[in-house]
Parts: sequence; structure tokens; C-alpha cells
Amino acid sequence: MPARSRFAAVATAVLLAVPGLAACSADSSGGQGGADGPAPEEVLATASDNLLEATGVQLSLSAGALPEGVSGIAKASGLLTDAPAFDGTLTVVFAGQTVDVPVIAVDDKVFAQLPFTNGAWDTVNPKEYGAPDPTDLIGPDGFPGLLTLTESPEKGESVRGGADNSQVLTTYSGTVPGDAMDAVIPSSSGDSFDVEWQVDDDGRLTKATMEGVFYPHSDPMTYTVEFSDYGKTKDISAPAR
Repeated sequence: MPARSRFAAVATAVLLAVPGLAACSADSSGGQGGADGPAPEEVLATASDNLLEATGVQLSLSAGALPEGVSGIAKASGLLTDAPAFDGTLTVVFAGQTVDVPVIAVDDKVFAQLPFTNGAWDTVNPKEYGAPDPTDLIGPDGFPGLLTLTESPEKGESVRGGADNSQVLTTYSGTVPGDAMDAVIPSSSGDSFDVEWQVDDDGRLTKATMEGVFYPHSDPMTYTVEFSDYGKTKDISAPAR
């Protein structure tokens, strides 16, 4: 064997024998949770803290399909701030009809423009429609709480995403107890829920996928929630009535 070839072979053997070098070479994506990266529990705890500490975040919730005969929330979108306050729209299925309801939540009250009220704002109890107080969604018992209560979390795939594919998005799957889910969907009635969290490389939750029995005496279904525009905020006040 020529001297140059022998040198290359020896060098390769030495590199492979050094702990960690091979792993570092194989995982150069910059994503979370490599061989020496944080444990899934640590990643989810960081995502929880980042959501709690956000001055504002844009939220978009959707259901694949509500079970037949169920009254509940089909969609929601709007801006949540750390006031806490919310300005957005809930799409509710109620008494067989699907309606878009503008909602403002602030000062521990939820105001809605209900159908057939000529644009008047009424104080409502969103739980009567199977919806949460939107400001609870990023409170300690909302999504931040669900992140830290995730049982047996496992790291999944990492993909490129975000603006210009500049972010590394990693999924973490597990289960959360049924009695914790009602802060997000008040009618939740399953004993546990399968969850998949997508976290970016800045430690921020970008998407939540939740599957289980959300309505009594119904089949399992899926809710997907997307989080974006961390830090976005505005002054939200109670509507004139």
C-alpha cells in the first residue's frame, strides 16, 4: 500500500476511535437533542418557559372534523398577549350550525359578537360552547402546563421549516393526562391524550397536535394548534357596549 494510502487509513481509524467525533460528523444539522443534546423533558420545559414569557403570540387552532352531533370549537385564530388578553375569532359548531364569533378576552372577561345580535358585544361563558377562555391557553395551566406534564416524551424527526427554511423543527411525542386537557378544551373526557409537539431551534413551540376523546360519548379526534409571531403584541381593551 502506498504511504499516502496507509496514512489515510490510519487517520480514518483514529478519528472513528475518538468518542463523539463520528456522531458530530453525522449530525451537523444544528438541531436539538443530538447524542449530547438536551433530554426531551428539558426541551419541553424550555418551550413551556418561552411560551409563558412571550409578550404575545399568534395562535391558530383547527379540528380535523368534530364528531357528529357535537357542539364545540372547530377553529380559533387570534393574537394572545401577556396582559393577558386575546383578540380573534372562534368558529363554533352549536345546535347544528357553524358560526364565526369575534371574541375579545381581557380583564378576566370574555366578550363575543354572537349571531343575530346586530354586532352587539355580550359577556359570555365560553365553556357553554365547549371553548376555553382564550387567555388561559398560554397561562400556566394551558399549553405551557401541558408541555411540562407530557409523559414519556420521545424525540422524533427534525425538518427544515419557517421563513426561508432557516429553522430546524423537531417533534416530541408523548401523552398528557386527561384531567389536564380541559384547560385547553373544557369538554375533554378522555383519560389521556396523545400529543406531538413541534419545537424550533430557539426552543419555541411552533405546533401542537393532540388526539383523544375531546367530547363525551364520542370518537377520538384531533386538534392542531400552530403558534407564530412570538413577541407580537398590541393593546387589547374591552369593546364598547
